[in-house]
Amino acid sequence: MARRPLIAGNWKMNGLKADGVALAKGVAAKIAEGAPACDLLVCPPATLVDAVAQAVAGSALAVGGQDCHAKVSGAHTGDVSATALKDLGASYVIVGHSERRADHGESDAQVNAKAVAAHAAGLVAIICIGETEKERDAGLTIKVVGEQFLGSLPKGATAANTVIAYEPVWAIGTGRTPSTADVAEVHGAIRSLAKDTCGAEFAAGVKILYGGSMKPSNAKELLALEDVDGGLIGGASLKVEDFWAIAQSCP
Repeated sequence: MARRPLIAGNWKMNGLKADGVALAKGVAAKIAEGAPACDLLVCPPATLVDAVAQAVAGSALAVGGQDCHAKVSGAHTGDVSATALKDLGASYVIVGHSERRADHGESDAQVNAKAVAAHAAGLVAIICIGETEKERDAGLTIKVVGEQFLGSLPKGATAANTVIAYEPVWAIGTGRTPSTADVAEVHGAIRSLAKDTCGAEFAAGVKILYGGSMKPSNAKELLALEDVDGGLIGGASLKVEDFWAIAQSCP
């Protein structure tokens, strides 16, 4: 099964309305000039999802959220539901990002529940997994990533409604990246685990993104790896030219 690469931009807590709309329109304009060999997605802060979705409506640029609550509604001050994101024009949502796991203490079970909510709302869940530097130095990378995968992936998930993003925590925003051999090993292990636990069809079709300081200078090398199906891009997604350069690096 051919997996079309996905380049997803996680804007994190960056951008006001005018900035976000201009950035999204800039990316959409690039796609209109010449479509790359991948799908493109931007995930702005929740405050900008509506404006960005409206700005790029009708284009080939998808819009997503950065997080969602597990419940559809209720007394959850400050949270955003998956159905609300869908209502604003989102088609994806990131769940379990390492910054959510670290800053808010999110467990695999909570990430799983959020992914279930995303699926119920008709969103594609981008489930993030990855090890810390301490865990990596202790030789626990494959163990940690495997446990997070098994704990965070909802029962009944499909390759159509789920994307996995491997993000070595120690490489996010630091400029450091694992070697291509290291990335290939972890992505291969995730694919193998997916086959063992979810079946060959799911494993062959599910996209596994790399998310750890991917930038124009290293994107081509990383995206050429067999089990790397795109990238979850942080800082480089905040500049049209950098984000587009990564998209153009897809094989």
